[in-house]
This record gives sequence, C-alpha cells and structure tokens, in this order.
Amino acid sequence: MTWRVVSISSVAKLDFRMNYLVVRSSGSETKKIHLSEISVLIIENTAVSLTAALLCELNKKKIKVIFCDEKRYPYGSIIPFYGSHDSSEKLRNQINWNPEIKKLVWTEIVKEKITQQKNLLRKLDLVEESLLAQYIDEVQINDSSNREGHAAKVYFNALFGKDFSRQSDTAINASLNYGYAILLSAIDREITSAGYFTQLGIFHDNVFNPHNLGSDLMEPFRPLIDEVVIDMMPNELNPENKKTILNILNKEVSIDGKRNYLINALKIYCNSVFNSISEKDVGLLRFCTYDEV
Repeated sequence: MTWRVVSISSVAKLDFRMNYLVVRSSGSETKKIHLSEISVLIIENTAVSLTAALLCELNKKKIKVIFCDEKRYPYGSIIPFYGSHDSSEKLRNQINWNPEIKKLVWTEIVKEKITQQKNLLRKLDLVEESLLAQYIDEVQINDSSNREGHAAKVYFNALFGKDFSRQSDTAINASLNYGYAILLSAIDREITSAGYFTQLGIFHDNVFNPHNLGSDLMEPFRPLIDEVVIDMMPNELNPENKKTILNILNKEVSIDGKRNYLINALKIYCNSVFNSISEKDVGLLRFCTYDEV
C-alpha cells in the first residue's frame, strides 16, 4: 500500500534503479526509496534533474508527480495516457453519464462539504456552525439555491474574520491555495488511475479548467486543509509550513468502516463516486470521517 509523499526541495539528481527512486543530492549523500512506498512525488526545486527511465516507471506505477515553479508553487503534473486498460470505454461512459444521477451525486457532495465545514466550526467552538447546519437542510437538487456559496462566505468569515477575502494576496490564501493544489493533484491521480478523465466534470464544466472532475470530487476535503492553515496562521508560506500541509495526505481517516491514510482513502472515495454514477445509486457513495468533534 502506497503512503509516502516524497518532496524534493534541494538541488538533486533523481534516477531509477532496481525498483528504487535514487536521490543524489548536491553533496555526496545518496538516498533510496522503494517505489512501492511512494504515492506522490513533489519536485519543488526547478534545479532538480530526472531521468526518462524514472519518469516512465513512476507513470507505470501510477505515482503522481507534481512539478513546482520557481516560486515553489505546484504548477503541473504528469498524467499517463492510459490510467486503466479500459480507458476508452470509461471515456465513452463518462461522456454519457446520466444527467440526473450526476445532479444527485453533486447534491450529496455539497452536503458533505458543508457538513465538514460545520464540523470544523463546531470543533473551534464558533457559533456560525448552527447556520451551516441550517444550510445543509436547505440544499436542493444540484444545489440550485447555491447553499454551497452562502456557506462558504459564512464559513471563511468565521475562520479568518469578516474582512477576509479569498482573492487577497496573503500568506493565509497562499497556504490554502498550496494545500488545495496538492489535494487536487492527489484526487486527479485517482481519477486517471481509474481510467476516467479529469476534464469532464459532474458539476464543474469550465472549458478552461482541465481539472473539472477533480474540482468536483475534492470539495468535501477542503476543510482538512483549512484546519491545518488555521492551526498555523502563517505569516509566510515557508518550507516548514509546506511540509505541515503536505503531511495531511498521511492523516488517518475513517472510510467505509475502516481506518486509512487519507491518500488511500481518496481512492475508495473516488471509486465510490464512479460506482454511484454507473449504478445510478447514491447509496454507494462513501465519505470520510475525520477527528471526532
């Protein structure tokens, strides 16, 4: 079972040998990590070099590779051509997903997202959690009344103050965006591994967004990132804060009655969404539960 999130932040040369990722730093130090242990590889430094042999093996083993830009912010990732042997069939099915079941699935995703937001507010002893509880009951099919948007405004104002804006250039927003980008990449990994396409969403359908489906599926997990950022309340997004955010993928959660690392629970969750749509049964959805509140 893969579980390690490996981040390369200094100048290094990476290659593949005998099923190991070999990391040679700028000094004489050499480290080896077996590929079976790795779920995500993050290249933070633009001075890191990789061999084609390593990239091919990472792709074969469906290890998500995320590249950061010169500011060390996630910028792109590698996605294999064929995440599954039946990718062509999956694409045909995805194009023809039933619109009504997509609406029902999206409704449940929105409810779960607001529920997790409410739980975090309750954990922090913030009175606004009662208003979010009301919004959950008011969610209509396909969230036609936009309870998600109303809940987000109340939620972020409760967490960070009434003057807070998600568009402002602050360390808090930089940290949130970094965490959301890592989460989206992990979700995209499960989508492509299952043979589906990130561009075709359930609700999101922006023609300029290559991650429409990932944007849909990640929604219930955003509060996990929010809680980490609240705990840090960073003045800057420094390497230590990034490590703290990255470690959320190794958080233990419960799903389908069992404990799992989040990185592995995402696979169970994503597959439950695909099964729900294919079988036209929202009862097949499986969401995560986090810390008791």
